[in-house]
Order: sequence, then C-alpha cells, then structure tokens
Amino acid sequence: GHGYKPAEVALDKLHGVTQFDVKTGKKEAPKKTVKEVKPEPAAAAADAPKKMAYTDVFAKALIAAAERDSRIVAITAAMPGGTGLHHFEKRFGLDRMFDVGICEQHAVTMAAGMAAEGLVPYAAIYSSFMQVKGGR
Repeated sequence: GHGYKPAEVALDKLHGVTQFDVKTGKKEAPKKTVKEVKPEPAAAAADAPKKMAYTDVFAKALIAAAERDSRIVAITAAMPGGTGLHHFEKRFGLDRMFDVGICEQHAVTMAAGMAAEGLVPYAAIYSSFMQVKGGR
C-alpha cells in the first residue's frame, strides 16, 4: 500500500479486494455476466438463536479467556479484521495483540518464543496462507 493513499489510510481494507475505483479506492459492485437465481430463504423461527460468524465466536471466546488469564496474547499476520483480533486489540491494546504484517512464519515462531517464556499465545492465521508460505 505504500504510495497508494487509500491503502495507506485503511491498512486492512485493501488486503483482499474485489473491483474498486483506482482513484478513490471505493469498492464497486461486480459486473454480472450471468443472471443469478437465488432460492427463497426459509423463514427462521422467531425464537431461533441468532447465528454468529466463526470470526465473531472466536473473538468473543478469546476475549473472555483473556479476561480470566493475563498471560493470553494474540498474534495476527496482517489480518486483524479478518480474524476478529481487532476486537481483542480494542479490549486489551497493543500490549497483548501483535500484528506482524504479512509474515506468517514469524507469527508462528513468535508464538513459540512467547510460549517458551510462559505466555499463552493465540496465532490467528488463515490456513491457506500457511500452505502458500510453506511451499515456497
């Protein structure tokens, strides 16, 4: 993102992108080439529990655990929003949440070092990025 103002201002918003206006950085609706036919959604029961995204469940559970155990720290590789760790950072600050940038190998090694020193690190990394990094 260095040199491209929209990426410099919103560090994680252009990490994985769809079509966007290069001048403004704003996302555009994708151009559809095939008409989509979507089935009617089934009506949810009024008393059915609201479904939570996995990311939100993970963030909520990790924050709850970290409130009970001050040794818990979180590590991300440039994906605080995608992993839910931005919520952890809001709650605990940068003393307990570490963003190592696009360097998954470092995140894992850092977690190992932290664990060796008595911390309880959680490295939240997209598994597909680990496969790509490991295969190079």
